[in-house]
Amino acid sequence: MKTVGISTEYIKLDQFLKLADCVPTGGMAKALLQEAAVKVNGEPEDRRGRKLYPGDTVDVEGCGVFQVAKQ
Repeated sequence: MKTVGISTEYIKLDQFLKLADCVPTGGMAKALLQEAAVKVNGEPEDRRGRKLYPGDTVDVEGCGVFQVAKQ
C-alpha cells in the first residue's frame, strides 16, 4: 500500500487520482470512475467529488492501493 500525503483537511477523489499518478487529467478520472474500477474503504465509488480524509484507503484497479495521509 502506497501513502499519498495531503496538506488540506480533505481531497476530492478526482484530484486524488491525479495526485496518485493513476490518471493524467480530470476527464480521465471521470472515465475511470464510470468503469467502477475504484473502491474507497472497500466500497465501489463513482463520484468524482467524494471527499477523502486521512486514513481512507483507495483501491484503483490497475494502479494500486493507496492510503490518504496528513502531510
